[in-house]
Amino acid sequence: MNVKKNNPTESELEILQILWDKATATVREVHDELEKFKETGYTTTLKTMQIMIEKGLLERDTNQRNHIYSPLLTREYTQKHFLGKMLDGLFKGSASSLVIGALDQKHLTESDIQEIKDYLKQFENSKP
Repeated sequence: MNVKKNNPTESELEILQILWDKATATVREVHDELEKFKETGYTTTLKTMQIMIEKGLLERDTNQRNHIYSPLLTREYTQKHFLGKMLDGLFKGSASSLVIGALDQKHLTESDIQEIKDYLKQFENSKP
């Protein structure tokens, strides 16, 4: 999948987040989840998902009465793609600037800090 050619919009990313969590869902299920944090019409959700099929971001199973949608992109692939674009475009390739910027934007819990420390330890230990 060429994400660069078919970059998901912000609204499409919201739908992908829901489908990544659920694995599969109907338009109604996606719409109900979207409504929890944003006011949007059912037909807008339907149309956006139809566009996502055309862009190759979703697939639709029409073997049942209610069509079932699933993502064609993985969360990990999409995160890496957009993170790479941010790293190159906004942070001039500096991973430390990106990480420090991200950490400055959020209050970290003790659990978050410990998870970051553990990851850094693993990262350091895996280097030759």
